Amino acid sequence: MPKDTSIKSVLIIGSGPIIIGQACEFDYSGSQAARSLREEGIEVVLINSNPATIMTDPIVADKVYLLPLNTESIEQILKENKIDAVLPTMGGQTALNLCKEADEIGLWEQYNVKLIGVDIKAIDKAEDREKFRLWMIEMGIPVCPAHIANSFLEGKEFAQQIGFPLVLRPSFTLGGTGGGIVFKKEDLDEALNRALTASPMHEVLVEKAVLGWKEYELELLRDNNNNVAIICTVENFDPMGVHTGDSITVAPAMTLSDTAFQLMRNTAISMMRNLGNFAGGCNVQFAMNPETEEIIVVEINPRVSRSSALASKATGYPIAKIAAKLAIGYNLDELKNQITKTTSAFFEPALDYVIVKIPRWNFDKFKGANDTLGFQMKSVGEVMAIGRSFPEAIQKACQSLENDAIGLGYYGKSLMKSEEILESIKTPKWDRIFRIKDALMAGATVSTIHKSTMIDKWFLYQIQSIVDLEKHLMKFDKLSEISKEEMTKAKQMGFSDLQIAKFVGNKCTEDEVYEYRKSLGITRIFKIVDTCAAEFESKTNYFYSTFG
Repeated sequence: MPKDTSIKSVLIIGSGPIIIGQACEFDYSGSQAARSLREEGIEVVLINSNPATIMTDPIVADKVYLLPLNTESIEQILKENKIDAVLPTMGGQTALNLCKEADEIGLWEQYNVKLIGVDIKAIDKAEDREKFRLWMIEMGIPVCPAHIANSFLEGKEFAQQIGFPLVLRPSFTLGGTGGGIVFKKEDLDEALNRALTASPMHEVLVEKAVLGWKEYELELLRDNNNNVAIICTVENFDPMGVHTGDSITVAPAMTLSDTAFQLMRNTAISMMRNLGNFAGGCNVQFAMNPETEEIIVVEINPRVSRSSALASKATGYPIAKIAAKLAIGYNLDELKNQITKTTSAFFEPALDYVIVKIPRWNFDKFKGANDTLGFQMKSVGEVMAIGRSFPEAIQKACQSLENDAIGLGYYGKSLMKSEEILESIKTPKWDRIFRIKDALMAGATVSTIHKSTMIDKWFLYQIQSIVDLEKHLMKFDKLSEISKEEMTKAKQMGFSDLQIAKFVGNKCTEDEVYEYRKSLGITRIFKIVDTCAAEFESKTNYFYSTFG
């Protein structure tokens, strides 16, 4: 069906301050949504308390309110403007919570404002941990054994029933705020109090921990005709136990069998269709037993997220832009794919490249902070790299971290002994990917590292291939001894010129490696991020460099 012509003006709720756990990806989504709605001739009114965002630039929305994100501000806007609809899915958990609060005091009904992109029942089902758990049981979808607690004593009693380790998940919070893993009963009291305080509902899910299971995330869009498209499937490099925002993530999923993917896909689609009566986007997180391929649902978010922003950039599919158009009535098959301009938006992206996202932490700025990664997100940003293979993408991402890494390595800066390295990788920390590489360089086997980390062996074998080529290149005393085939393979594996210079006994410079490979005819080429693996002609100007 065409757009809803009764909607002349839309209020977009922003995400407020950029804080750890709720970063500027929501600014990216909010700006996209505002542009998308204005293309349709709709007046966009925006509220966000943070002036340091693109979405609050006067050219993005028709009216911008730099006000506190509370119901008083919402009522002021509704009094001063004729608002037909509110879109709360572009401002993260902050916007959803504010939308629900405004609904509870009757503001939307009082001012005759329609809720688009999500509905209140969907927010409740997805964000209230007990309602979510009961909903999954009703649908026959497996979830972790868990109990909801509204008091300290309740939580303690359930914890003793479930046993340790366990996970605490506060309701209505973002980025795992207030949550975490509790390994032993001595740590329970403090963790439980923190979790109850973090939840605005004073409600916590006490859940059995499935540490070591693999974690996946599916990004979905649904329209008013109940059509659902899976835009991207993201795989976490780190197993369950590390918040997805703190995990290295890879798209498309690399180690997922077709049967397991179809099960996840069908489950996610049935959840999306059963979630509520709305058109828009959501993401579903799954955990999978690596031995049996049994899956459980971790959570569903009826809004754009950090992962949506990653999926948009990874696939070239503008999720927030399309979600905004779906929210005002369009269906997926009525919208054009923004990249090909010929196919419809009801077209699931196909990737002929690999995306790697690595989070960025700044623990050195927070003295005394616990740098162990867990269910509470601690990263302050992230880098994303595109390559033709996983080794190329992971090395390019490491080169972008601005933390003195030169590709996947620190070269001469690792002071740990072999046994110390193996012990250190058991605990997930910001530098574990580098320590894994160090362990492989020192001769540790993939099986040994897998037992210590539960990271899938496929990823470890990929890092082993980087190590094997690095050791081979170290055998050369002169740059001229490296053949064209060997140099090509090194560049295709993501090795920078500076890395290669360091391998050749420090007898050459980065510039000399650059000149030498140029003389061999090895130069960068640029490929298009086109959503369709070159099946159709692409109109995008979104490129990545590679040595394919």
